[in-house]
Amino acid sequence: MFRNFRLAAAVLAVVALAPAQERRSRIRVEHYVIDAEINQRAQSLTAKTQVRFVPLEDNVNSATFELNNALNVAKVTDGKGKTIPATRYQQDFTVRLSFDQTLPKGAPVTVTFEYDGRLNGTEDSPVYGIRFAAIHEDYAYLMYPARWFPVSGYTTDRYSAEMNITVAQGSAVIANGVETSRPAGGKVTYSFKVDHASFPGSIAVVSGDPTRVTAEGLTTTVYFRGPEQAMANVYGQETSKIVNYFTSLYGLPAFANLTVVETENGAPNGYSAPGMLFLSPRGIGREVSGKLLANQISRQWWHSLVSPVSRNHLWLTNGMATYSELLYAEHLSGPGALELQLRDTAVESLTVDNVPVIQSSRLEDYSPEFWALTGSKGATVLHMLRGVIGDQKFFDSLKEFSKNFAWKSASTEDFRKVVQDVAQQDLGYFFIQWIESSGAPEFKLEYTIFRTQKGFRVMGKVAQDLDTFRMPVDLRIETEGNPEEKRVEVVGTSSEFVVDTFGKPKTVTVDPNNRVLRYSNSMRVAVAIRRGEQYTEISEFGEALKEYQKALETNRNSSLAHFRIAEVFFLQNNYQSAANEFREALNGDIEPRWTEVWAHINLGRIFDITGQRERAVNEYTLAQRTKDNTQAAQDEVAKYIKTPYERQRRADN
Repeated sequence: MFRNFRLAAAVLAVVALAPAQERRSRIRVEHYVIDAEINQRAQSLTAKTQVRFVPLEDNVNSATFELNNALNVAKVTDGKGKTIPATRYQQDFTVRLSFDQTLPKGAPVTVTFEYDGRLNGTEDSPVYGIRFAAIHEDYAYLMYPARWFPVSGYTTDRYSAEMNITVAQGSAVIANGVETSRPAGGKVTYSFKVDHASFPGSIAVVSGDPTRVTAEGLTTTVYFRGPEQAMANVYGQETSKIVNYFTSLYGLPAFANLTVVETENGAPNGYSAPGMLFLSPRGIGREVSGKLLANQISRQWWHSLVSPVSRNHLWLTNGMATYSELLYAEHLSGPGALELQLRDTAVESLTVDNVPVIQSSRLEDYSPEFWALTGSKGATVLHMLRGVIGDQKFFDSLKEFSKNFAWKSASTEDFRKVVQDVAQQDLGYFFIQWIESSGAPEFKLEYTIFRTQKGFRVMGKVAQDLDTFRMPVDLRIETEGNPEEKRVEVVGTSSEFVVDTFGKPKTVTVDPNNRVLRYSNSMRVAVAIRRGEQYTEISEFGEALKEYQKALETNRNSSLAHFRIAEVFFLQNNYQSAANEFREALNGDIEPRWTEVWAHINLGRIFDITGQRERAVNEYTLAQRTKDNTQAAQDEVAKYIKTPYERQRRADN
C-alpha cells in the first residue's frame, strides 16, 4: 500500500543490464497495409499484413520482426509472391526472414505476412505481466505493444498505414485515421488511412453508442462500459482541459479531439496511441485521475508528434510525459504541488544511479528501472534545465522543439541544439552531466562570515564528490534582514564563493529550492526504501530487507523503514517479528504520518490472527483515535472493530 506505481500495472521484475551498445535494426519500416478479421466469438484474429521497409546497410540478407507468440505465421511472401523462409523465435517474440539474395541499401522492400491465432488475454505478453491485447465477445482491444502485427524498430520507427478491419455487424472498430466502412454478409469492414508517419495500429472493438463530451472547444469521444460509464462525462471534460493546457505549453498537438476507450484490469492503467487513450477500470477509478490523464495526453505531443530516433533517447518522451504530470499539478494547485511530486520523482530516479540516461536501451521495457531512468530521471533533468535557463526560455524551447520536429524522430542532440538556440547559452556541460553520465552529487558546505565596512561578507566553498561535475547552484543566506540569494558555478569537487550582505548572516543553505538532483541523508533513506519496495513487489523479500536495513543504517528512527520491514515479515507470516517492527515504527519519527494509523491497524490484525481479540480491539481503537483516514484507514478500523480480521491464505499455501 501507499506506493508510487509508474504508468501502468508495471512489470515488476529485476532486470539484468544488457551490453551498453544499443542493437540498432538494420532496416527501417515505412508503411503497413493490414487486412484483418476479428472473430469475437472465437476470440481470434486472422490477418494479412503487407510491410514496406528499407535496408539501412549494405549486405542485408535478413530481417527480424517482433510478432505476438499467440499468432502463428502461415507464410511470408515477397512482392512477387515468392515464399520467404521464416524462422520463429518464441523466447523473444520474433520472426526472422532469410532472403536468397542481398537487399540493396535504401531500396524499398515489400513483404507480406499471413498469420492467425487466439488472443483472449491469457497469452504471454511481449511485455511480461501486462495485457496489451484481448478479444472478448462484447469488446476487444489490440494495442501496438502487443505486436499484433509485425513490428520492427519498436517505439522508434515511424510509419504510415492503411488498415481494413472486419468485425461482425453490431460491433464497431475504433482507430486513428480517415475512416470508411462497408457492410458485407453480416460483417462490416472498417478502413483507416494514416498518411502522417507515426505509430498507428492500436485499435478497439466496441458496441453501443459512445458518450461525446464537448468542452472548451473540443469534443472527446468516450467508450466506457459498466460502472465506469458514470465517469465518462467528467473524463471527457478533464481531457479537454488538459489538451488545451498542454497546447498552451507545447503548441499544436498531433490530435486534439481524442477518443478514450476502456480496456480491462490487467491491461496498463493507461496507454496513449495517436488520437486515442486506452484506460483500464483501475486507471479510471472513482475519481478522475488527472495525473494519469496528463501523462497519457502529453504523449500526443511526446510520442505521436515527436518521437526518439532510438531507444537510447526515450527519455525525451517518457521524461516529458512524467514532467507533464508535474506541470499539470502545478497548473491546478500551484508550485507547492509540483515540488511535492518532484521529490517522489527524484527519489524514483535515484533508484537507478549506475546507468546513464543515454543508455536506457540496456533496460527491459516497462521494468521499474526503465521507468525510473527514462521517466523519473528524465522529468527531473527537465526540471533542472528549467531552473538553469528560466521558465520563459524553457517553455519556448519545448514549443520550438515540437514545431521543428513535428511528425519526425529526434535525438538528445537535436533537443540540446533547440534549447541552446532559444536560451542563447552553451548547455553541453548540462547534458554531459545529466544525460551522458550517471550518479548524483552530495553537497557539503563550509563558510566563514566576516564584517566589512558596508556590512558582512560570506566566504566559503561547496564540495561534492563528482570530479566532472559542473552545475549552477543557488545559495540562500538568511540574514537579520531580507535573505540574500546568489547563484554560484559549482565546478569539480570544490568551488569557492563570496557573497556580500547588508544584514548579519545567520545561515547559509545550498540549493534551498532543491533544484539539483542530489543525495542527502534523507534522500538516501528514501531511495533505499523505494528500492526495497520494488523488491517486495516481486516477492524478493531477502533483497527488500537488505535495502530497508540500508535505510536504517542512515536513520535508525525511520518509521517508514521499520513499517516496510514489518510488512515483509507479515507477508512471510512471521507475526512476532512483524509486531516488533510495527512497534518500532510507532516509536520512530512517524514520517509519513500515515505510518501511525496503519501500524496500529496491522498490530490489530496480528492480534486477531493469534487469537488475542481484546488486544486487537485496543489497537483498532488507538488507530481510530488518530483520525487519520489515509487509504480509507478509518473504514478498515470500523470493519475490524466489528468483525475480527481473518488471516489471508495465499494461493501457494
